[in-house]
Amino acid sequence: MHLIQETADWLVVDKPPHLPVHPSKPGETATLWNKLKEILAYEVVNGGQVSIINRLDRDTSGLVLIAKNASTARRFCRAMERRQFHKEYSAIVWGWPAADRYEIDAPLCRRGLYFPSRVWVRQMVHPDGAPAATAVTVEKRFRRPDGSGFSIVRAVPITGRMHQIRVHLAHIGHPVVGDKIYGPGEEHYLRFIETGWTPELERALLLPRQALHSALLQLDGEPPWRSPLPPDLAAWTNNLLV
Repeated sequence: MHLIQETADWLVVDKPPHLPVHPSKPGETATLWNKLKEILAYEVVNGGQVSIINRLDRDTSGLVLIAKNASTARRFCRAMERRQFHKEYSAIVWGWPAADRYEIDAPLCRRGLYFPSRVWVRQMVHPDGAPAATAVTVEKRFRRPDGSGFSIVRAVPITGRMHQIRVHLAHIGHPVVGDKIYGPGEEHYLRFIETGWTPELERALLLPRQALHSALLQLDGEPPWRSPLPPDLAAWTNNLLV
């Protein structure tokens, strides 16, 4: 975890991949929240708190904003509710999108409400779902030596639904590389839970985590915080042909 900026009221960190934001089971300590509690121990003892404003999936890397006290947390949450909090993500996706820009307006809900799914958290596009919108811009297109195409895209979530960017990119036919749920099939996620990362999964998914990175955060009227593509994803793109 890398510290980007800190004040008396908040801090911004760059979360590495494979690090959960919150504990998912009793006794789990290898999380961003636990690490922040250690870093902010003095503030917590003196009446402060650790409030993670924008939550990332375990395998998503990048910028996270944390409030150190209740008043700052309320201010940030109000800004998010009023859409005064701007977020941008970088993603590596399968294929070459036909257009350079997409406005994806597709409602989302949990897949298990309408179709069988062994992954409880899996979301899907459905007309009865909650409104969800994402703006996507293609930044670069690549080919692997075997001729298969990939792209780096910039995704801007206009709403904030669970797994929104991943579902929307899969919906337009360009899922995120390494996505165990919305990529080639949810069975890869189930297999990973059982066996961990294997050569078979590497052949199917190419990367051991979804190639999604929180690249920019900005509050209206304030300078943005930025984070470049992390080393694991940058190294992978360097092995592709422009």
